[in-house]
Amino acid sequence: MKNFALFLLISLVFPTLIPAREITGVVTDESGAVLPGVNVTVENSPRGTLTDVNGFYKIQLQPEDKVLVFSFIGMDTEKVKIKDQSRIDVVLKVSALEMEECIVVGYGISSERRTKAASQSIRIRGMSTKQCLNFTDTEWDTENYATVHENGFKEVSVNPLSTFSIDVDNASYSNVRRYLNQGQLPPKDAVRVEEMINYFSYDYPEPEGEHPFSVTTELGTCPWNSDNYLMRVGLKGKSIDKSDLPPSNLVFLIDVSGSMTPENKLPLLKKAFALLVNELRQEDRVAIVVYAGAAGKVLDSTPGNKKEKILEALDNLQAGGSTAGGAGLKLAYRIARENFIQDGNNRIILATDGDFNVGVSSTSEMERLVEQERESGIFMSVLGFGMGNIKDDKMETIADKGNGNYSYIDNIQEARKVLVSEFGGTLFTIAKDVKFQLEFNSQQVQQYRLVGYENRLLNDEDFNDDTKDAGEMGAGHTVTALYEIVPAGKKDQKPSVDPLKYSTSVPVSGDYAEELLTIKLRYKDPDGKKSKLLEQAVENKLNTENSVDFNFAASVASFGMWLRDSDYKGTTSADQILKLAKAGRGNDYEGYRSEFVRLVRTVEDLDLLSKK
Repeated sequence: MKNFALFLLISLVFPTLIPAREITGVVTDESGAVLPGVNVTVENSPRGTLTDVNGFYKIQLQPEDKVLVFSFIGMDTEKVKIKDQSRIDVVLKVSALEMEECIVVGYGISSERRTKAASQSIRIRGMSTKQCLNFTDTEWDTENYATVHENGFKEVSVNPLSTFSIDVDNASYSNVRRYLNQGQLPPKDAVRVEEMINYFSYDYPEPEGEHPFSVTTELGTCPWNSDNYLMRVGLKGKSIDKSDLPPSNLVFLIDVSGSMTPENKLPLLKKAFALLVNELRQEDRVAIVVYAGAAGKVLDSTPGNKKEKILEALDNLQAGGSTAGGAGLKLAYRIARENFIQDGNNRIILATDGDFNVGVSSTSEMERLVEQERESGIFMSVLGFGMGNIKDDKMETIADKGNGNYSYIDNIQEARKVLVSEFGGTLFTIAKDVKFQLEFNSQQVQQYRLVGYENRLLNDEDFNDDTKDAGEMGAGHTVTALYEIVPAGKKDQKPSVDPLKYSTSVPVSGDYAEELLTIKLRYKDPDGKKSKLLEQAVENKLNTENSVDFNFAASVASFGMWLRDSDYKGTTSADQILKLAKAGRGNDYEGYRSEFVRLVRTVEDLDLLSKK
């Protein structure tokens, strides 16, 4: 009894002497479906976390913590007393509809294709239940995606050149994952196949010699059309150790407008940027600019080792007001120029749902503004947050025209991937205006089709034009492109265009006759004005056995075409995608490829495609 009384006294007077402990668990709905993105907080405390894609959470507790609070939009908040257990699993119930309070779902998705777990909602007072039921989803769905017109087959005798800009964006995959984890199909134009492929890294060799990247090719049988070839072209940027990276001059440009209030927007954004702040060094600097009804600076450019000061400025941000995105961009560029580091990494990181509605707001106006500023040597990264009103088209445009990249953050794990695991590739450019041009040999190739990259196509003459903008390559980054190829001699293949009356084609002879194609690559140094050329021929040599990475890239491409219901999906099926993915899983240290397998199974298990 004396020992117990002593322990009780110590715990009351010196609670910090009792070690913190960890609680884990899974959050589901009443049907047993896991709930990603649930906000798990300690009552009367700012500490908290979000559930991952599997509904799993992990949180550190202090001795004085008594209650965990589980909240999710459209569902009843659950409070659970903390006892001596180390695991707490929670089931959340869908909020009941009341006569004067209506729940309106924030997606344009029909009810038969929506699970309970998918309901992001807002309440409208003064509406009857009948009015509520007649209130359609689409009135609240304002997500925008640029139209994607799929690439078709090109006749080599007429179009021997294929020219495009590289794409290092990967927002499409995490956005598609968000939809599928909620039991919904994504909008067709949200599925950009090349971004899905490039979400994953591939085992390409480190570059050697004068160029900052290596080029790898692989030729195999096309999985969805066995009569054709599939060629993989891979680019690997040189890796740089974090300690050797040049100093950074960063400006966090953060949207704090009213649309950023939900937990998966500004609250998640703060946690994401905190991860990045922890990666900064003394030689790095950070300023913070926010915008809502107007733009303002909340933190002067501050050394990266003053983490508490930076984190405090982040933690104090609150959402409210309209969205003056153009003014925010102008102020961020001005501050970035004032603190410019010669030979350093000068970059604005814009975090928003893309909902600009005050001042410069149209996509074309934002594009011109960013194009004017990029010549100053300041790069742009865009992080998209939230759901229901994502302006994907605007965010992609800003990143592309601002010499940067675009990622979509749907949970804290994705934030860690983008801002910690891929720190160099996301934030440090090793080459800009990187363009591909492939020249196909008509004696070996009858037709070809570039899989994806529809919004990255360039005119053939743009390849040698150094004034034309193209994509940027980050340190350690990989870029992959796939071509479906119809070999020469396929008599049953319908020509894509009529034969030319005035053809000037000359048969290839000598050493070049057996080449399948030639790859040409142009790029500039990060501060360069004149491009450099890299050229590499590809033999017509088919794999007897495809590599692990070839199989996985093909499975992701198949999945993208399957979701889009592509005219070119051929024999694609869930079984075929899963077979390829399993053959391509390899050493999946981070679990991203295994997660992809689960997504494919989700589409198959929920039979989503049959409900389109």
